Amino acid sequence: MPSFKNSLKLPKNLINLVPTSFDQIGEIAIFNEFPKELKKYEKIIGNKLIKLNKKIKTVAVKNKKFSGKYRLQKIRIIAGKKTKETIHKENNLKFKLDIEKAYFSPRTGSERLRIASKIKPDESVLVMFSGIGPFSILAAKKAKEVYAIELNPIAHKYALENIKLNKIDNLKSFKGDVKTILPKLKKKFNRIIMPLPTDSESYLSLALKYLKQKGIIHFYDFSKEEDFPDSSIKKIKKHCKRIKILSKVKCGNYSPRTYRVCIDFQPL
Repeated sequence: MPSFKNSLKLPKNLINLVPTSFDQIGEIAIFNEFPKELKKYEKIIGNKLIKLNKKIKTVAVKNKKFSGKYRLQKIRIIAGKKTKETIHKENNLKFKLDIEKAYFSPRTGSERLRIASKIKPDESVLVMFSGIGPFSILAAKKAKEVYAIELNPIAHKYALENIKLNKIDNLKSFKGDVKTILPKLKKKFNRIIMPLPTDSESYLSLALKYLKQKGIIHFYDFSKEEDFPDSSIKKIKKHCKRIKILSKVKCGNYSPRTYRVCIDFQPL
């Protein structure tokens, strides 16, 4: 964003320290924490971005660390409207959320679309760790029925709002731990989506138990570049020896040389 950097009235030695990339969720721009040399210029930088980009009303920075039961990041507003709640538009859908109280990544919108494109009209779909509903609501546009389970009560509350916001009537959303809720549903699924790369493996046995014959699982994981896809497939085979790999996808950088990945597979 050269015009943005060049328009800032900062000392020349600091211009190159200004980050050029940020996530945009709804009307909120979110930067990673600025270098300490830029701390006293944060508001200037934020206000300039708002002036140049009419779609941005709030500028914030996020802490690098994920913390707490729901693995969230602290968010600090540096310019614009003092709100952390917004409505994000993606794949012709709307998602309301508080960016500090519910996890959401705008970077995986194309991956959500990839999964949705595989869903057939007669399918029953389960979305584990469903958050504010980006996977489940998009899936509901394609499937016969969708069940979603989310542990974070605030994310679940927003999911219920988003179901109404998008006029979805074939999606049931449950609050609680997948390991507690899923057995109570007494139901099997044609397709199970597991978008929690930090801990999906510990839920694999349960997913396999509630998958219909010839069903498909979308298993998310983190993988080093040199280990992809073998390390993720090895995790799956600990729980199911005979599988058919349908696709292996890198769907975003997590850190240098580490990717968020998805293995689509079918137990045999």
